[in-house]
Amino acid sequence: AMSARGKARKRALDFLYEADIKKVSAADLLSIRGANELSQEPYVVRLINGVAEHLTKIDELIITYAQGWDMDRMPPIDRNILRIAIFEILWAAEIDIQVACDEAVELAKAFSTDESSSYINGVLGRIIKLKDSIAL
Repeated sequence: AMSARGKARKRALDFLYEADIKKVSAADLLSIRGANELSQEPYVVRLINGVAEHLTKIDELIITYAQGWDMDRMPPIDRNILRIAIFEILWAAEIDIQVACDEAVELAKAFSTDESSSYINGVLGRIIKLKDSIAL
């Protein structure tokens, strides 16, 4: 069964994915929809706002560690799974780093492809290794 945080990650992913496809900010989408829709899930709001707040840095890291993938050519679902996990790894101190990585891999297996899940695992692995040297 999916944990409460696991469900929150999935909800946040739906939001970020939709915002990405519509080319709007996820934070704007959240305020249009009303955070009340998500009031049961403070972690969903934390993830969406966290990714929005740090998006420039997160995307810069994806571009740096994506090894040959052009950000624009990356499947939007994969890009947004990575965004959530990178936010958790670098800014959500209460989240275990390995859990954040494993959950991202599970989301990719469930909603993207096996190829994507191993790719995401590789990108996050590199970021985890270098975590302490990344200037935030």
